[in-house]
Amino acid sequence: MREADLDAVMKVENRSYPHPWSRGTMRDCLHAGYSAWVMEHGHDIVAYAVLSFGPGEVHLLNLCVDPDVQSKGLGRKMLRAMMRMAKLRNVDQMLLEVRPSNTAAVALYNSESFNEIGRRPRYYPAANGTREDAIVMAIELSVTTL
Repeated sequence: MREADLDAVMKVENRSYPHPWSRGTMRDCLHAGYSAWVMEHGHDIVAYAVLSFGPGEVHLLNLCVDPDVQSKGLGRKMLRAMMRMAKLRNVDQMLLEVRPSNTAAVALYNSESFNEIGRRPRYYPAANGTREDAIVMAIELSVTTL
C-alpha cells in the first residue's frame, strides 16, 4: 500500500465498518513503516491488510475486503498471503483482534487454525455509544503449512 492508495482504501474501509479507521490512522501506519498491502481487481482496490511486525510475532491490525466482493475467497487469499509473508520473515506467531459480531471473520480465522487466546473487554466502539469486546486470536506459524 502506498499513500496514493489511501483514497481507494478509505472508500473500502468506510463501506465495510460502522466504526472505520480514519485516514490519519491509515496514513500513520504507512509512515510508521507498518507492512501494508492491497489486493487489486483490474484497477480497483478490493482488499487490504496492515501488519505490525515485532520480535518473533506479527500483529494483523486490519484485514478488509470490499463488501461488493466478499464471500469469494479474497479474505482467505489475503490472510494466507500475509501468513506466508510473516513466515518468510521467520515470525513464529500471528496475533489479531476481531469483533465477535464479525461472524464471517471469526469463521475465517477459525478455519485457518487460529485459536482464541483471550478477550479484550469493551475494546471496540459499537452502536449507541456502547462498546464491544475483542476476541484475541493467534496462530503458531512455525507449525502451519501454507
